[in-house]
Amino acid sequence: MKLTTMHDAIATYVHDGDTVAIEGFTACIGFAAAHEIIRQRRRDLVLCRMTPDLIYDQMVAAGCARKLVFSYLGNPGVGPLHAIRRAVEKGIPAPLELEEYSHFGMVGRYFAGAYRLPFFPLYSYTGSDLPRVNPRIRFVESPYGDGPIAVVPPLNPDVAIIHAQRADVHGNTQLWGLVGAQKEVAFAAQHVIVVVEEVVDEEVIRSDPNRTLIPGMIVDAVVHEPYGAHPSYVQGYYDRDNDFYLRWDEISRDESSTRTWLEEWVYGVRDRAEYVQKMGPETWERLKPAQAWSHPVNYG
Repeated sequence: MKLTTMHDAIATYVHDGDTVAIEGFTACIGFAAAHEIIRQRRRDLVLCRMTPDLIYDQMVAAGCARKLVFSYLGNPGVGPLHAIRRAVEKGIPAPLELEEYSHFGMVGRYFAGAYRLPFFPLYSYTGSDLPRVNPRIRFVESPYGDGPIAVVPPLNPDVAIIHAQRADVHGNTQLWGLVGAQKEVAFAAQHVIVVVEEVVDEEVIRSDPNRTLIPGMIVDAVVHEPYGAHPSYVQGYYDRDNDFYLRWDEISRDESSTRTWLEEWVYGVRDRAEYVQKMGPETWERLKPAQAWSHPVNYG
């Protein structure tokens, strides 16, 4: 059985200086895991992610990171990430190195890492300025006579943290809705922590095998953490808290107000359960999703 607490999963698998990928494209973003990393005061992390939105802004503000490996950086639909900007421009609270790719470039790095390839080729950097500022994006001659093609190196994080709808105690994890590169980053990583809204019986997983995105054989720890992706959303469990994304833009503009928020909502709570209680039932009622059930299928 791989079921454990968030505290113990982070304490066991996330160490100072590690390369950490907390994935989830718009949905299923692992804020509870990020907050536990902040509470345990991890330092010098290399944080990898497609669209490092509020989750990495908070981790950078807390002094966890020395480098971001990413594609697109911003508060989606709102504006810039002020804590990351302070770190890059002013070294507050610590200097921050950036390594930027396109979305497809990051996907390619995860693919190469998952399949243990030496690189991943893609055409989309032709005419782009990114190769000029990122020396890890290189060009090689196609062996098939197609001319030069860009390549990116594999990305193999020390630990991947994936939030999903449900898993069994063995780590067989099911995810639906907007799926990003979670499967690839899980296979690319040395260790995998899966955080889920529900822990279900193995029979539930077996009854719908096509939803099993991540097999238990590559999972090191399973954490049961309801509402663990807030303020992002988990399809079928709760909606995106758009109000919070707007509020974060105001909170994070000032270093002092950012620190005050971290003290109250991260350091000031023992765990995610206390965070959920502190948010109040009206929050979860407001974010309650509509009903849109999938039609059953016959696997017989």
